[in-house]
Amino acid sequence: MTRTIDQKIADRISAHQNILIVSHVRPDADAVGSLLGVGLALKDAGKNVQMVLEDGADKYRYLPGSENITLAPYEPVDMIIIVDCSDPDRVGGVLSGHGKPDLVVDHHKTNLNFGEINVVEPDEAATAAILFDHLPEWGLKITPEVATCLLSGIVGDTIGFRTSNVTSSLMRKTSELMDMGADLSSVYREELIAKSFKAVRYWGAGLSRLEKDDGLVWTSLKLSDRQEVGYPTNDDADLVNVLSSIREAEIALIFVEQLENKVKISWRARPKFDVSQIAFQFGGGGHAAAAGADVEGALEDVKKQIITETKKLLINQRTNKG
Repeated sequence: MTRTIDQKIADRISAHQNILIVSHVRPDADAVGSLLGVGLALKDAGKNVQMVLEDGADKYRYLPGSENITLAPYEPVDMIIIVDCSDPDRVGGVLSGHGKPDLVVDHHKTNLNFGEINVVEPDEAATAAILFDHLPEWGLKITPEVATCLLSGIVGDTIGFRTSNVTSSLMRKTSELMDMGADLSSVYREELIAKSFKAVRYWGAGLSRLEKDDGLVWTSLKLSDRQEVGYPTNDDADLVNVLSSIREAEIALIFVEQLENKVKISWRARPKFDVSQIAFQFGGGGHAAAAGADVEGALEDVKKQIITETKKLLINQRTNKG
């Protein structure tokens, strides 16, 4: 990315007062941390900021500024920023009637470059890491609160620095964020260790259906599972990361039944495999090691189709990479 583009973004931020920031549905730590990181930095610069997530961010109440997140825009805006989102459909319906976003900041290799200005850096481990580099170039400060939010995004998307895209550069950024006031131990515990009683009970339903076949491990979560334990959101409570820790799993995936005859699928892969291509094939996106998609259809039908195609991908990539 050039200084010219950084300056263009800085000028656009300077010229606008009412700014809307959004990210994807079923937000993860990088989505929420990036949204809050930008939002708090803009508020500190005197901007009127709306931070919107269609599915809310109840899990991330530990992050500073999370109380400002709303489910929909509530005032007119003159600038739109989308973070950690590879295509416009992934934000849900919150941007209906708002037009093309001014700025998209993302690290997904499947990003469609759908903004007026696109800062897409697929080699970065998290969108929050991109923002760490560029916020100062855009005339925005990284306060202790902003640093905490950005660190949460990095910790979440690397599963606690366990992914293959963790570099010495990323660790230096983490160190600097700590120097700026972020508490790594607190962020790590909240993001990766602490789980609600309901979430762990929800895991139980998925673990009881766990299956394995030649390097592929998978399970599913039904709407009735969520209702039975009272789990409040429509995600997998990070169970997919547990599946990815199974020694025999070259690729792990989880199917989460949604309302309106849809299924959310998440893939996780070991370093030599790339699951972003299969996610893109089914209308989703992501990274080589972690990707997702929402597929229309009944749970069992979708499972059958996705497992068949994922097995093909596993065999093909295993053969090609010998």
